[in-house]
Amino acid sequence: MIPSSENTFLNKEKLPFPFCPGCGHGSILDQLNSALIKLNFDSSEVVLVTDIGCQGLSDQFFTTNSFHGLHGRSITYATGIKLINPKLKVIVLIGDGGCGIGGHHLINAARRNIGLTVLVFNNLNYGMTGGEHSATTPTGSFTSSTLKGNLERPMNICSTVSVNGASFVARTTSFDDNLSDLIAQAIQTEGFSLIDIWELCTAYYVPRNKFSRKALENTIVSLKFETGILHNEIYPEYSTAYRDNTLDLQNKPTFTRFPLEQKYSHQLKTLKTFIISGTAGKRIGTAATIFCRAAVLSGLFATQRDDYPVTVKTGFSLAEISLSPDESKLVGNSHPDVMIVLSPEGFKKVQSKFESLTENTIIYLDKNLPIIKSKAKEIRLDFNKTGLKKEYWALTCLAYILYNKGIFPLDALSDAASIRKDFANDYINAINGFKNL
Repeated sequence: MIPSSENTFLNKEKLPFPFCPGCGHGSILDQLNSALIKLNFDSSEVVLVTDIGCQGLSDQFFTTNSFHGLHGRSITYATGIKLINPKLKVIVLIGDGGCGIGGHHLINAARRNIGLTVLVFNNLNYGMTGGEHSATTPTGSFTSSTLKGNLERPMNICSTVSVNGASFVARTTSFDDNLSDLIAQAIQTEGFSLIDIWELCTAYYVPRNKFSRKALENTIVSLKFETGILHNEIYPEYSTAYRDNTLDLQNKPTFTRFPLEQKYSHQLKTLKTFIISGTAGKRIGTAATIFCRAAVLSGLFATQRDDYPVTVKTGFSLAEISLSPDESKLVGNSHPDVMIVLSPEGFKKVQSKFESLTENTIIYLDKNLPIIKSKAKEIRLDFNKTGLKKEYWALTCLAYILYNKGIFPLDALSDAASIRKDFANDYINAINGFKNL
C-alpha cells in the first residue's frame, strides 16, 4: 500500500531503533525513509535486503518487503530478487564487514550492472561482534583484533565498484543533510548504484580511537577518498537487458531437447505424490524422469525433485514426484500417496517417515527389507523374480503401479522410455518386467 496518512515507510509500532546512542545507523534509516517518501513508491514495490551485522536489524522497521540472509551474501540475494522481477526497487543495506566478506558478490553485481541500490553502513569495524577490524578499517586504527594498530590499507569501496562497471557511485557521511536526496538519486538510477556512508561506531571504534565526526571527516581526506557523487554514467541494466535479449524465448520451455506433446489420456482427478527411495547409482532419478515424461505425454503436470549424497554412486538416492491434472508447482511431500522403497540405503533414508504415514499411503517395498511400523498399506514385491538388474527395479515398480492403478497408460511409459534411444530396449524390458512381480 501507499504510505499511511502519516506519510512514512517506518513501522512505528516497532520503533525506536535498537542501535547504540550516537550510532549512525538510525540517522541513515531516517534518511532512507525520507527518500522513499519523496519517491512516493508503493511499499510493495520496494524490497530491503540485509545480512548479519547491526545494520541487519534494519529491515524489520520498514513496511516494505524484506529479506534477511547470511553475512556478506545480501547482494547475492538481492540479485536474484531483481532478476526475477526487474520492476522492484531492490535496496541492499550492508555493512563494511559485509563488503569485505562479500567482496566477490559486490564486484560482480557492479560488473553486471544489476539494478540494485547498495547503502553501505561503513563504521570502520565489526560493530556487532566486538569491534574487530574490517576491510575498511583505516591504517593504524585500534580495534579488538589490531591492538597495536591496523597494518592493512582500507578498501576503497567506491573505486572498486566504479572501475568494475557501476552506474552511480557516491561517498558521504551519516551527518550529510542531503543524504536523503542522494539516496533518492541512487534508487532512481536504473543500473547498479552504491553510496558508501561513513559513520561512527560509538560502542567500539570511537572510544578506542578517540574518534569524532571531525576525525571521521579528516580521515576521509587523509586517505584521499573523495566525497559526493564520484561516478554517474548510464549503462544497460542487466535484468532488463537480459529480458530484451531473450524476447524470443520468453513463455517457451527452456529445455526442449525432448519436446513432449500429449498423446494419451489420464484418470487422475487430484494431485498425487510419490517418493521413490533406493540406492545411489541405481537409476532412481532416471526412472522418476521417465515416469514424469509419461505423465506429461498423458496430459498431466509433473514435478520432480531428486536427492542423493555428493558422492553420487554410494549411499541413498531419492526422487519425489508430484502429478496433477492442473498446473502445480509443488515439489516434494512429507506424506506421499505412494512410497517405493527398494534397498537398505533407501529404507534408512525414509524410515523416519513411516510412523507418520496414514492409511491413505501405499508403500511398495522389496520383500527382503525390514518390517515397518506404519498405518500405511504395505505391499511387498520380490524384484529378484523379474531377473532384472537393480538399476531397473524402480522403473519396473512404477510400471506395476500403473498396471494396477491405471493413472495413465503403460504405453505412455514405454513411449517416454523410448526417448533415449541408446537405452530404450533396456527400459522397455524393465517396464515389461512388472509381469513377473
